[in-house]
Amino acid sequence: MHTSAMLATFAKIFVLPPLSLFLIYLIGMLISKWRPRTSLTLRISSIFLLFFISTGIGSWLLVRPLESLEQALTSDKNTHAEAIVILTAGRIESSPEYHHQDIPDYIALARIRYGAHLYRATGLPILVTGGLGQSSGNTETLAVGMKRALEQDFLIPVKWVENNARNTEENAYYSARILKQSGVKRVLLVTDAMHMRRARMAFERSGLQVVSAPTMFLADTECAPWNLFTSAENMRRSHYALYEWLGLLWYRVEAWFN
Repeated sequence: MHTSAMLATFAKIFVLPPLSLFLIYLIGMLISKWRPRTSLTLRISSIFLLFFISTGIGSWLLVRPLESLEQALTSDKNTHAEAIVILTAGRIESSPEYHHQDIPDYIALARIRYGAHLYRATGLPILVTGGLGQSSGNTETLAVGMKRALEQDFLIPVKWVENNARNTEENAYYSARILKQSGVKRVLLVTDAMHMRRARMAFERSGLQVVSAPTMFLADTECAPWNLFTSAENMRRSHYALYEWLGLLWYRVEAWFN
């Protein structure tokens, strides 16, 4: 699992845009004397792709099919789930308005809110999962920060805290170990819609039965003409979607060899 974490970090930095497109452009510049046509093709392609994924249309075409892989939970009744599992995301470190405590970022907060909604509807016990306690010298894990937000800000109790996971695969592995010890076999799995399919696959591979409970659907509307404009938010969504598509591909490759 350590190898998977390293590959994920490498992919985020070097394979995904925008850095990968800048590298392609740089390669094009470096070979311009020897391969002028190839150089021009590389530079034009990198600029076009950077523009495309920064538009609303580009991000919509990447995000919408990904979010469509898992449908929103239409009813929290009769799911036969025995627990709610909420996956952590990122954090904002040393927030001054919270006495310099770390707080969940807006993706994690969306997951927290929906997890709290499901708890109030079902009363099922909650597990939060996420480690990386030594990141940037920080000794507190993501799961501890999520637990604090749930209990202090949403008044929702957390039964289990998983502090070791560094990625989705480890979220599933370590969470399954905790839950199986308590006799839990079927869970409501909470994460954002783009991440849902990959998270579901990981948790099912760990031996748990999963009821998908996605939240934060970002492309649940039709694409409009003004989406030709570029924005940093479109770039962020495209980056996230490409990472998830790459993750799904990696899971398929792993399945072929196992």
